[in-house]
Amino acid sequence: MPPKFDPNEIKVVYVRVTGGEVGAVSSLAPKVGPLGLSPKKVGDDIAKATMEWKGLRVTAKLNVQNRQAKVEVVPSAAALIIKALKEPARDRKKVKNIQHSGSITFDDVIKVARVMQPRSLSKDFKGTILEMLGTAQSVGCKIDGDDPHDVIDAIKDGTGPDIPEE
Repeated sequence: MPPKFDPNEIKVVYVRVTGGEVGAVSSLAPKVGPLGLSPKKVGDDIAKATMEWKGLRVTAKLNVQNRQAKVEVVPSAAALIIKALKEPARDRKKVKNIQHSGSITFDDVIKVARVMQPRSLSKDFKGTILEMLGTAQSVGCKIDGDDPHDVIDAIKDGTGPDIPEE
C-alpha cells in the first residue's frame, strides 16, 4: 500500500504551455491526476495565469499543496525577448514559422538579463547579457538596429555599450 498522503507536503510540477490557451487535458492528466487534482480545472488555472503571455510558449510551475494548485509562470529568455519586441498576438493555428524581425533596445536586453540572472549559468552579469544577446540572435531580432552578434563582438572588444555591474 502507498504511504499516507501528507497534506502539508508541497509538490512541484512543471508543464510547458502556450500562454492564454487551455492546453490538452490529456497531456495534463498523467502529471496532476495522481496528485488528486482535476486536469480540466488545472488547465483553466494555467490559461488564466498565462494570459499576458498569449501565443508564446512558456513554462508553468504548479505548486501543489493540500490538493490546491498555485500557478507561477517561469518564462524563458526567448519568451522574454519576444515579449519585449511587442509584436501583436498571433493565432498559433494559422500563422506558422514566424520571423521576429523587429528591433529591441539594449535596455530591454538588460531588463531580460536581470530577470534571467538567477537561472543563468554565467559567473557575472556581463555573461548573462551575452547569453541574452545570443538568444536574441537565435530569435532573429536586432539590438538597436544592429545584428546581436556585432553587439556581442563589441562588448568582448570593450567598445560596446556600458554594462551595469549587478
